[in-house]
Amino acid sequence: MSNVLDKRYEFVLFFEVENGNPNGDPDAGNMPRIDPETSHGLVTDVCLKRKVRNYVELAKGGTNPFDIYVREKAVLNDVNQEAYDDLNIKVESKKLPKDAAQANGVTQYMCNRFYDIRSFGAVMTTDVNCGQVRGPIQFGFAKSLDPIIPQEITITRMAVTHKKDVDKERTMGRKHIVPYALYRVEGYISAPLAKKTGFSEEDLELFWQALVDMFEHDHSAARGKMASRKLVIFEHETALGNAQAHKLFDLVTTKRKEENKPPRAFADYTIMINHAERPDGITIIER
Repeated sequence: MSNVLDKRYEFVLFFEVENGNPNGDPDAGNMPRIDPETSHGLVTDVCLKRKVRNYVELAKGGTNPFDIYVREKAVLNDVNQEAYDDLNIKVESKKLPKDAAQANGVTQYMCNRFYDIRSFGAVMTTDVNCGQVRGPIQFGFAKSLDPIIPQEITITRMAVTHKKDVDKERTMGRKHIVPYALYRVEGYISAPLAKKTGFSEEDLELFWQALVDMFEHDHSAARGKMASRKLVIFEHETALGNAQAHKLFDLVTTKRKEENKPPRAFADYTIMINHAERPDGITIIER
């Protein structure tokens, strides 16, 4: 693998949804998540991490060192057990090995094998304890640039499950959609934490690729048309960084082209990057 990451990064990603539900809330009948005070749409950090995991698994085939730890129907105790078996260490229920070198070895084994642990970290303190890892990549919540008004659409099921129901009226159902919204999410990548997990330059390039393409193989009737539209990366010259993150995020602004009508396309917005105010030691990369 490539060298371990030795620079700090921040990033801003813009992605859109059209006639879909980007992140349903199970506590609200799967309606699109929304800030009740401002009516801005929300997408959680864990939702976006799931998209990244799915893309990496698809792109790399789930092979070492790009295996995925948190995946559908994974039995985490069984996965953790594999670390102990491969390192020939005896498991003590709910405890790490008493020997510090062995304990560190188990945790490092998980980082070396699983891309999402190296990237996002993991709490692996199950019955088969592999420790805790704080990952170098962290997302905030994505928020729509404008308030959204979710719509409830009635749908009809033409088929029936049982033969006895063939003459009954067709079942009615409902789905929630956002007609259009452009979301912004901000994120952070820590070089000191990358050093601890072994997150490499190759891992970073795969992450950028995942952010750009993660919706391309995630289309469904529920999610409608979703796409990543703009990725802005702030690369620092040093591991500790050359500027505060919030000041870098402030360099990226958006503007509606027509304020008197609701946005219905990416072309309704202009994304602006203030290169003139870029701090020393910062490189701005656009994708």
